[in-house]
Amino acid sequence: MPHVLNISSYKFVPIHDAAALREQLLERANALQLKGTILLAEEGINMFLAGPAADVRDFVAQLQRDPRFADLAPKESWSEHQPFKKMLVKVKGEIIRMNHPTIRPSEGRAPAVPPATVKRWLDQGHDDTGRPVVTLDTRNDFEVDEGSFSGAIDWRITKFTEFPDAMRAHLDELKDKTVVSFCTGGIRCEKAAILMREEGLEHVYQLEGGILKYFEETDGSHYHGGCFVFDERRALGPDLQTTGLQHSDEA
Repeated sequence: MPHVLNISSYKFVPIHDAAALREQLLERANALQLKGTILLAEEGINMFLAGPAADVRDFVAQLQRDPRFADLAPKESWSEHQPFKKMLVKVKGEIIRMNHPTIRPSEGRAPAVPPATVKRWLDQGHDDTGRPVVTLDTRNDFEVDEGSFSGAIDWRITKFTEFPDAMRAHLDELKDKTVVSFCTGGIRCEKAAILMREEGLEHVYQLEGGILKYFEETDGSHYHGGCFVFDERRALGPDLQTTGLQHSDEA
């Protein structure tokens, strides 16, 4: 039975002591012999960690004692082996780079739709008002190639900073539709949904918790293939088990 607990979690929240927090979190993670990547920025935190379940949960519990992170709710999956080679804690300009500084999710999120609702909408082919529903993949092209929702809009972007221009080029195609933006764990589709609303699209939502939460809370219907993850597991299936192996330091 897989015994390595893998978690991913993020939160957009103002962090004004990122450098000091970096040292604290790195020391704590190393003490627990965890591996993975934590990104810190003024806009928030984004983390991917793996290790024995008790140690991972101890780390999360300590982090949640900080009021800024009290409501962190990590997504969990399991693996036979440690998928990360080292422990990194980095301070960045953004925890997910969009190069669009007016998008500040900590000041107000776009509406989020729980996985069960998205599944129901896709089952019936429209939202609860009868409006056509489309899913919009905000990930990079190589991630989409690993798997995605059936019929998802895919603009073949190679990095997230290309999303704003791609969205504006296709804005008219999205009008009069209910758009559900999605990504691996929620962080990219959260920024994407805010931007689309700012650009005048009224019926835009983000998939709460991303693909991984959709796998966790539904049977994975309407999704084909695996969900690419940035560690040696390469991709996870709807059962949150590894579908392949990748050797990479990227996280």
